[in-house]
Amino acid sequence: MGYKLLFILIEGNDDERFFKGVVESSFQERYSAIQFWKYADKNKKVRANFIKSINAMKADYICIGDIDDFPCITARKEKITDGFDKQITVDRIAIVIKEIEGWYLAGLDETASKMLGINKKIKTTDNVIKEHFNQLIPRGMPRSVFMRKILENYDVGVAEGKNKSFGYFRDKWMNDRNKARN
Repeated sequence: MGYKLLFILIEGNDDERFFKGVVESSFQERYSAIQFWKYADKNKKVRANFIKSINAMKADYICIGDIDDFPCITARKEKITDGFDKQITVDRIAIVIKEIEGWYLAGLDETASKMLGINKKIKTTDNVIKEHFNQLIPRGMPRSVFMRKILENYDVGVAEGKNKSFGYFRDKWMNDRNKARN
């Protein structure tokens, strides 16, 4: 295999922590290197130029974005595309529903949840937002520590069943039979 580079474009630190902890290893056999790039704090021109440079290198990329309050995936993808000055292609965008915190919680089975002090049984995380997640953090525990503890106990199979968008992401991007660039 020749040198192949994958960029995972993420919004912020919580996304990076999640993708490094859960997703990155599934790409390591297919890529020589995986790099993360935070785009939320960059302007449209910087984002567009970054995509142009990725394409010039013939590298692959996946852009991750939360659906937030957008009415549908298509609307969110259009907003992301606009934010990259139309340089990014829609098929390279993966949407997290509803926010990345839902993907974190999705990977906890009942035992891991209880160990982390989450006594409420969570059947689905499709509607979890940051505020719901923050209410589950044990008093006195920093948010980043709570997130790391979740990742230490993460079960991808459980996550696939609790969050539809994570299941879709896993099927499309993480399975060995699939490649980041189709």
